[in-house]
Amino acid sequence: MIDPRELHRRAFVADAHADSLMWNRDLSVRSQRGHVDFPRLREAGVKLQCFTLVTRGFPFVGGFPLFAFWRRWPRESRRGEWARALWQIEQLERYCRASGGEVRLAATAGALEENLAAGRISAVLGVEGAHALEGRADRVAELWGRGVRFMSLTHLSNNALGGSSFPGMGNRPLSAHGHEVLDEMARIGMPVDVAHASPRTLEEILEHPTARPMCSHTGARAQGGGWRNLSDRALRRIADRGGVVGIIFATVYLGGRTADDVVRHVEHAVEVMGEDAVAFGSDFDGMVPLPRGMGDVTGLPLVTAALLGRNMPERRVEKIIGDNWRRFFAATLDGRPR
Repeated sequence: MIDPRELHRRAFVADAHADSLMWNRDLSVRSQRGHVDFPRLREAGVKLQCFTLVTRGFPFVGGFPLFAFWRRWPRESRRGEWARALWQIEQLERYCRASGGEVRLAATAGALEENLAAGRISAVLGVEGAHALEGRADRVAELWGRGVRFMSLTHLSNNALGGSSFPGMGNRPLSAHGHEVLDEMARIGMPVDVAHASPRTLEEILEHPTARPMCSHTGARAQGGGWRNLSDRALRRIADRGGVVGIIFATVYLGGRTADDVVRHVEHAVEVMGEDAVAFGSDFDGMVPLPRGMGDVTGLPLVTAALLGRNMPERRVEKIIGDNWRRFFAATLDGRPR
């Protein structure tokens, strides 16, 4: 069997979801805490890592301001959700500068390829929940100008835009404001992350004629894991729209605790969507348990080894571990032609 670590060294490896920025941990230096930092990404052979901006917490706790205080966010960054988003963007920019050229933001397709040619890791920004806009659809363009390249409309609770998939949220549809933001995202060409969308909100997103749907982190509902995961119908519709789905590593949503359980969801998604639409969406640093033996991102080759162990063609494995995200972002980082 091919050595997965050797494959990671030479192949394009990508992950679409890490919540590392909210922990206020200097990502430019190696840490024993958390799942992701730049040195550990390098060790794992990752060429592209998406970092998401989290601005609101669990629906039944409402304690994100307390979390930010605990993690020693500056006072000005805790004023509101918009301030929280901008501060996390600034933090990533600072970490990239401190990396000495090892990591750079990829906000265009050209920058992505330049980073790859130079041996740099590409960082791509996303937003987890458009409540970060604080009711202003015009801020979509401002986020785009700051390098954000995808956004979900909801997160762990219903908001002014629409419904969350979190249990007990009532399966709400998109609101008028949700449609307004979705229209603005479609106009610019910012992909919409359907992770955490309620079934009715998801349906309305997928019915939008020009939206670019993708999913940064989910499982396949047919393989277990319950409310958090996408149905086969939703998976097919995302693939039909040119989207890619990142399979989550959080064991609570896999119905099992091993890398083979990740692969079980991957294989089902490939059967439903085709091999060009399935990839990784770990949910690193998202307060979730990882598969047995995977302490952090350096354990990513465990999943690749499990894929290779299923006698998948090497080219299919290369697509799943990164090439599918590379193609998707190459097509979307520049937005729509104006």
